[in-house]
Amino acid sequence: MARATIYVGCTVPQLLRGAQSRIFPSHSPLGVLRHSASCYCTGNGTIKSKRKMDHLERTANNFRQEVITQAKVCGITNESETVKRLRLAIANKDFTFKAGQWVDFFIPGVSVVGGFSICSSPGLLEREGILELAVKHTVHPPAHWIHTECTLDSEVALRVGADLHGYQEGKGNRHKLGTAKLYYSAKNTSELLFKKNILGLMKAFPGKITCCFHVTQQRSQICKELQPHITEGRISEKDLEKHVSNDTSWYICGPPPMIESISKLLTNIGVPRNRVFFEKWW
Repeated sequence: MARATIYVGCTVPQLLRGAQSRIFPSHSPLGVLRHSASCYCTGNGTIKSKRKMDHLERTANNFRQEVITQAKVCGITNESETVKRLRLAIANKDFTFKAGQWVDFFIPGVSVVGGFSICSSPGLLEREGILELAVKHTVHPPAHWIHTECTLDSEVALRVGADLHGYQEGKGNRHKLGTAKLYYSAKNTSELLFKKNILGLMKAFPGKITCCFHVTQQRSQICKELQPHITEGRISEKDLEKHVSNDTSWYICGPPPMIESISKLLTNIGVPRNRVFFEKWW
């Protein structure tokens, strides 16, 4: 049976095992990772202090691939005034990922490890050996480094992690192609990242992929191409309730308050909890 998929998201305002020391010396990102783990955890793995946890601590129990790869920055573009897209050439041929996963991002000389969602497709990695990240500017050291110090040919290291709350292992069932509806909210149209790509997909798969862009603080005129797809105001219960069915899965991505709000809204309109999935980001 064909299934419908609803994606609800917004731009994020804040968005060890394996390699040996001969590959990653003590001053490398892997060395930083080991140092971080020894500083933050006691012998039994519990956190020593009540300070705000960093990316590695929050995701300590999440699955990681064993492969850690070096990567070189081969492209930097501004997706908006606050978001940079980082294009990375991957050195290790065994490095793979699945759509929706994120990476541990190790920067030489920066003790804090970043965690960023992958915004490119696995196909791009297979064809060109390229992976892309979209990183919002914040004071968090890895994001700050990307926006202020990162240059072409900068070298970093990556490791894939995955965590989808409520993830259920597939049973090997075959499904017919369903439909996907995206509700995408941002402050204004300049912060609607990848909107051209999304519009392109809508044209390529009419009736199968649709998107409703929401803007909450738009001040300038909306371009003609976007106007038919723009709604002013936040994503509401009325927007989503018409999609409720037994065959609909719901995926939410955004900052914690947004995830909590949309999750509560879906509960109110009768969506079962086991049909709602969200990325556990911070």
